[in-house]
Amino acid sequence: MPSPEVRRRLQQQLEELLARCEEEPAGAVEHYYASGRGYYPPSEAGAERDHFGVCITTVDGATFAAGDAELEFPLQSLSKVFTYALALADHGRQRVAQHVGVEPSGEAFNSIRFDERQNRPYNPMVNAGALATSALVAGHDHEEKLARILDTLRAFAGRDDLAVDPAVFDAELATDDHNRATAYLMRSLGMFDGAVESVLSLYLMQCSVTVTCRDLALMGATLASGYTNPATGERVLPQRRVRDVLSVMHTCGMYNYAGQWAVEIGVPAKSGVSGGIIAAIPGKMGIGVYSPGLDVYGNSVRGIQVFEDLSERLGLHVFATEEEDTMLAPARAASEALP
Repeated sequence: MPSPEVRRRLQQQLEELLARCEEEPAGAVEHYYASGRGYYPPSEAGAERDHFGVCITTVDGATFAAGDAELEFPLQSLSKVFTYALALADHGRQRVAQHVGVEPSGEAFNSIRFDERQNRPYNPMVNAGALATSALVAGHDHEEKLARILDTLRAFAGRDDLAVDPAVFDAELATDDHNRATAYLMRSLGMFDGAVESVLSLYLMQCSVTVTCRDLALMGATLASGYTNPATGERVLPQRRVRDVLSVMHTCGMYNYAGQWAVEIGVPAKSGVSGGIIAAIPGKMGIGVYSPGLDVYGNSVRGIQVFEDLSERLGLHVFATEEEDTMLAPARAASEALP
């Protein structure tokens, strides 16, 4: 763990990072998203314009937070990471691959295009793929499946009180005709069995679980430490499939901005339309960012700025050389290099 002096300096530098990224580039925010309301333009935004939080948790459990790190928001697509992890733990790579692939789609997250050759969604980070992985979660009925998803999310976050926000869920269920249509089409093509409404409900419930940046950072750190929660010491899921999850996050986690993200920032990450981004840097740290102003791809504008800054200053790119990677330097040098 860092010394008190190093912790103080890291905290100060994280707050400086927040200040550097607070101003969004002109015209970069395309829209905001709210459950039931859908996407709306920046001209209609209110207090949410100013919501901005960042949190970093290292694999040894040290946590640094700045801004609105305790503000709760729905997981939305961030939940896809953890349901995919649970499906892999339940069935293994071969069985899951029969229902969902691992290839970047090049399409928007809500596209209804499928891998026709394999008769499956392209990957578990698009909505169709997330519906498929929700259907794969083991359980005798809807209630048991939901309980297992919630238990998994709680174990990753180290919080027993994570729960579905009923208002968010009701709003999503009442307006989500697009995913409902996608699910019925998938079942008609034999991509999953069972009741469509049950699968859709399960998917929307996991999307409606509320978290904070602090939660996201610990969830990311748990991914980064091979499914062992640094705060609780609990092994959340069997370690053997964590590489699969991180690989898919790296190549498919940022919607159809994923290729540019992989080249420029180069860390496994997932974004969501509520404005959250979670990242896991294997063996080092988890990062959670929240700012609801979204770009044309549906990614948080400030969130992208934060990761560009961190990747450049810390050399966190997975293909960074040892000379670029300040996390491999002694603790004092690393603290001086942090933004």
